[in-house]
Parts: sequence; structure tokens; C-alpha cells
Amino acid sequence: MLKAYRLEAARRQAVHLPPLPLTPEQTHEAQQLLEQGGEESAFLLGLIAGRVEPGVSKAARVKAKWLQEVALGTVNVALLSPEQAVAMLGTMGGGYNVHALIELLAVETLAQASATALKGLIKIYDGFDRIAAMAETNSHARAVIESLASAEWFTASPALPESVVMNIYKVDGEINTDDFSPGNQAQSRADIPLHATFFGGKRFPEGIAAIAALRQEGRVAFAGDVVGTGSSRKSAVNSLLWHTGEDIPHVPNKRTGGMVLGGIIAPIFYATAR
Repeated sequence: MLKAYRLEAARRQAVHLPPLPLTPEQTHEAQQLLEQGGEESAFLLGLIAGRVEPGVSKAARVKAKWLQEVALGTVNVALLSPEQAVAMLGTMGGGYNVHALIELLAVETLAQASATALKGLIKIYDGFDRIAAMAETNSHARAVIESLASAEWFTASPALPESVVMNIYKVDGEINTDDFSPGNQAQSRADIPLHATFFGGKRFPEGIAAIAALRQEGRVAFAGDVVGTGSSRKSAVNSLLWHTGEDIPHVPNKRTGGMVLGGIIAPIFYATAR
């Protein structure tokens, strides 16, 4: 598994692309190898921690189930304690990890760690009702409800800076979503770094190189007179963020934190960018 992964990673690196996220099969094989131990253990743990798509991807389901087993002690991993497994569940956004964390709220030795992880999540959906029901007799579940009510997930976030110094890459006129995310390359949209290589298209073909040069000097904002008309807003924002944003911890091949300036910003593009 590792040999195949590294060969594919090297192939993509040769064209300046990061490795693809792990597939469900790769995730399972990495877990099995990690359970066996050995000199590759640290690398394997890094793959599981940072190269599995979070949320409701099939690989996330494999990861969440395994981490719950590690937390409960039914699977033993030298480099991953039960508490660390719970913390890693907390880095997976919302999805399959939520069910695991709620179940771990009922385990006395892990309830505090599980509560801490859940306090940082907002995509818990129906899980909220389960936590609320548990809160009647479980102090850790009650602490999660109180934390959500106080919006600690928000107030604990880094504050916005008073000022931001950025370089500006500006394109005159109207820039539609097809300029960011060409429809004739729609087949690559799921692979955000690959799709982002088509950013600019014929409208501003020098954009990728120009933004990369500006990033050597600091952060970059994209500016236009009219920005984001068109329907491919999600892939457009993903491509723009790939060139102007920052990596998201524990989320492979996605970025956040970019800035867009426009005389007019199309409403649906604005909503997606937010």
C-alpha cells in the first residue's frame, strides 16, 4: 500500500500537485499496518490524521469507526492513545465522527475528552437531540449543550485582525465562475488542486503565475469589477482559494482564508465564499 501511495504521490508532485486523499481501502490498509507497528508508524499515523477527507466520505466512515475502536481499547496502537483517538475524532468536522463521539460520552474515562471534541463541532444535526437527552443524567453531555448555547465554538475562534495587509491581483471587467472553474474541465472538479490548474482559462491565463509570485511577498486578495456571475460557484471558490488561501489542518486538498474584493460580487458567489 505504501509503495503504491508513494509512487502516485511522486507522480503528482512532479506536476506540482499534492497527493490525493486516501481511499477507503487505503485508509483501512494504513490502519492495519499501524496496528502492526514498525518504522513506518509515524508516517502512517500522519496519513490517517491528515490525508482522509472528513465529514461523510466513505474513507471518513472507515476512519471514525477505527478511531472509536482505538478509544475503547478494542484496537491497540502504540502511537495513538485512547484520548488521542478521541481528539482526532474531533478534527473530522461533522459526519461519522459525531456518532462515535456521542457514544464515547457514556464512557467514564473518555467522556471529558469526547465532550471537549464535541464542543468544537457544529455539524451535529440529529446528534444534538441525543446529546440533549443524555444531558439529563450525564454532566459531560450537559456541558456540551451549555457550550453550544454559549457559542463557544465561535467565541474561541481567533479574532479578526484590526487590519490586513495584502497584495492585490486584479482583473478588469466581469469575471464569471467559468473563468475560475472552466466548464469544459468539469470532470476534474472533485480533484480541487488539479481543477485549479485551469484557473483563469483564456480570460486571465497569466493569473496562476502572477498570484504565485505575489504570494512570495505575502497574502494575496483577488479583485475584480464584477466577480462571480454564473452558476459554478462552489468549484469556482475552491479554485480561487487554492491559489489564494491556506491549508486547512486535517482536511486534505482544500484551503480557506482567501479574500475577494469586487465593485459588485454576485449574490450566490458571495454566499458561497462566506
